[in-house]
Amino acid sequence: MLVYLRVFKESFSFALNALRNNKLRTFLSLLGVTVGIFSIIAVLAAVDSLDKNIKDNLSGLDKNTIYLTKFSFGPSDVPRWKRDNFPQTDYDDYEFVRRNIPNIEESAYVIFGGAETIRYEAETISNVNITPISHGIYVIDDLKVEKGRFYSELESDTGSPVIVIGSELAENLFAKQNPIGKIVRVYGRKLSVIGVLKKYGSGIGDSPDGKGFVPANFVRQFRNGGVNGLPGAIVIKPEKGVDMGAFESVLKQKFRAYRGLKADEDDDFFVNKLAGLVSFVDAIISVLNTIGWVISGFSLLVGGFGIANIMFVSVKERTNLIGIQKSLGAKNRFILFQFLFEAVLLAVVGGLVGLFLVWIIAMIMNGVVEDFEFVLSFGNMFLGFCLSTFIGLISGVIPAISASRLDPVEAIRTGM
Repeated sequence: MLVYLRVFKESFSFALNALRNNKLRTFLSLLGVTVGIFSIIAVLAAVDSLDKNIKDNLSGLDKNTIYLTKFSFGPSDVPRWKRDNFPQTDYDDYEFVRRNIPNIEESAYVIFGGAETIRYEAETISNVNITPISHGIYVIDDLKVEKGRFYSELESDTGSPVIVIGSELAENLFAKQNPIGKIVRVYGRKLSVIGVLKKYGSGIGDSPDGKGFVPANFVRQFRNGGVNGLPGAIVIKPEKGVDMGAFESVLKQKFRAYRGLKADEDDDFFVNKLAGLVSFVDAIISVLNTIGWVISGFSLLVGGFGIANIMFVSVKERTNLIGIQKSLGAKNRFILFQFLFEAVLLAVVGGLVGLFLVWIIAMIMNGVVEDFEFVLSFGNMFLGFCLSTFIGLISGVIPAISASRLDPVEAIRTGM
């Protein structure tokens, strides 16, 4: 055992000295592995960070929330031309669902509007996301009001000219003033600000901070159906503990009957669940990981070839030394370990430098970018270390074997 430890120690010393004596070549070899490990771990860390931040933003939402609409939130087997001919989900559909589907805790009707301009006195803000939606969204999305209140069910049903705005919109529009009771203009009409939401920060989709909420029926008074033909959706929050499979079946069955669909006709609507959205996000993350591995793998492959090339050159340069060592009694395994350690050491140091660069960038990103956490997990760091070690072994094993098998006499003669 002590003999093997001595061989390891001496081989490591020879490898270290060889790297020190060829600094430029060592640096170029390190660079290839550094770029490869940096690329892979940076991509994996970026994808993991995206995944974590999306999941964190979805964690506060009820995964059983359903969006009943003509659109699918994920991939669909229904042809595009057929989906385009589906009827819009309108307010009458919402009224039917609200009154006839059991086990609903809360429901809401939303019109997918576009960007609007909001004015207060001389202050004008363009491209504001104004969402026409009924009162139920307050419970479904668990909205928190910091000032004032959210509009009531009566105000929602009668289409009262009121608006609830996000914290960022309130700050930009009113500065230091109290927004409650102020009159703003949206859609060319006057609305009274009755509430300001708490600050949420950025998240998946549009943050409530820069949005405004108005009763859907207010918009329906002057724009039939949706907003200039834009579609709507029914948002449904089932009661807690309900069997989602049975609930979805009842919803589809009754809604099909309401729309007069025959047994042999396909659905002309989609039942989208947030749980399905999470699965869709997972699928996208998996694809991004795969693409990242493929692209970054080429960089790592180039780094491995670089190390192998340098090791072959090193064997050629030290042929005479190898012959002398073997003539003095050095075993094949000593020569093998000497070059193998050199290759592994190159790859490991290059990998550690790559990991360090990713860590530095992660720290900078976390300090500069707000509301987004860049994650560099221990698992990814360990993976980077293992990959660099593996690349060193693979790249150095053939040159090391060729060096260990040299005939001492031929090696000395060739080296001379």
